[in-house]
Amino acid sequence: MSSNLFGRQTTRFLTLGVLALVTVVSGLIGSSADARAGEQTADRTTQTSATLTVRSTRFGVMLFDGRGRALYGFTRDRRGGPSQCYGACAQAWPVYFGQARAGKGVKQSLIGTTRRRDGRRQVTYNGWPLYYYVEDRSPGQVTCQNVDEFGGLWLVVRPSGQLVR
Repeated sequence: MSSNLFGRQTTRFLTLGVLALVTVVSGLIGSSADARAGEQTADRTTQTSATLTVRSTRFGVMLFDGRGRALYGFTRDRRGGPSQCYGACAQAWPVYFGQARAGKGVKQSLIGTTRRRDGRRQVTYNGWPLYYYVEDRSPGQVTCQNVDEFGGLWLVVRPSGQLVR
């Protein structure tokens, strides 16, 4: 009788372990898919506004996309290096994808790209990968300047290519 009880407890323990593992794996797959979906949504919306412009704000003159959405740099990135923002970070701070051109007040020579892990091209300015902030919803809105999130500061970018502290 005790070996039968031991067998049922072992089976129950293994079943619970397998269920926990399946739950964790499906959660990881789902969050990875959500991150990719967020980046793909950002990709579709940013491709149409591939002109960098400048506007005067309470933070001084800074970069915007062609639709007037503020662009940010991330201090965890290294100037001239690849992005360090993926997953939940890229959902909160959607990537500015594509090939950009300079509008009035922007230096074409400072515009470039960096390749992301999935092979897509993220726009850079003076070597800094560029991002949007998901809560900036209207043209000219800048709601997250100098915020410490995801291991670095998020800062608006001057037409000179400097991040604004």
